[in-house]
Amino acid sequence: MIPTVGSKELVALLPTLLRLRAGTVVIPEVAYPTYEVGAVVAGLSVLRSDVPPDEPGDAALVWLNSPGNPHGRVLSDDELRAWVAWGREHGVPVVADECYAMLGWDVEPRSLLHPEIAGADHTGLLAVHSLSKQSTAAGYRAGLLSGDPALVRGIWDVRRHLGLLVPGPVQAAMAAALADDAHVDEQRERYRGRRERLAAAVRATGARIDHSQAGLYLWVTRDEDCWTTIDWLADLGVVAAPGSFYGPAGARHVRMALTATDERIDAAVERLAGAAH
Repeated sequence: MIPTVGSKELVALLPTLLRLRAGTVVIPEVAYPTYEVGAVVAGLSVLRSDVPPDEPGDAALVWLNSPGNPHGRVLSDDELRAWVAWGREHGVPVVADECYAMLGWDVEPRSLLHPEIAGADHTGLLAVHSLSKQSTAAGYRAGLLSGDPALVRGIWDVRRHLGLLVPGPVQAAMAAALADDAHVDEQRERYRGRRERLAAAVRATGARIDHSQAGLYLWVTRDEDCWTTIDWLADLGVVAAPGSFYGPAGARHVRMALTATDERIDAAVERLAGAAH
């Protein structure tokens, strides 16, 4: 395990840190844009797929994101095991971005590194974690990478020469946060309350919420182009992110966040109530 300068740094630079010089990075159909950015920076191509490809082709790296940003989808144990088996069969590292792992609502997310998923060891597997979500510590730039010792060591060997070392005081803060579950539970319940209020208001308008079993977002659709929904929400004074930002498959959804204050969430609920059927 090594600390990282936030999880975004690692996501953006991982193909480079792994010294990948050719091939394709497999990312989810609907995905956090930095997976693709990291591939482009390293000169690699991108394949969007939610299932292991029939043929590996020139795949060099696989990104999983469970719970997912933006849609809050959680991969099942069988889906995770299928990716582990595929990656090991073809010699392709599988990396899970698990930044929302402590924020399960309808299901309990499982880590790629769990023994019931990975088996007896972590060969070919990495997991990325962050304190920004569970501990509301985004400004600390505090992330973690763990998994296959050979892969972790190779990444560490490169990072330390790039000046990507986490300051000692931040590491001390990380240790304190990771040793305390009480603040995580308290924040999770705060998010749960926001989620329940906002989800009810969204559904009352006739919109549908897909996935969203975990994480900090509601994946909302009115079965129309996402920009039409964005305009509708803007007229109500509510800001959301267009799903097309996260890939073509998101073009009919918007992402609504639970990260606003309680007061702002309640204001959005009140404004949505005015548009309810």
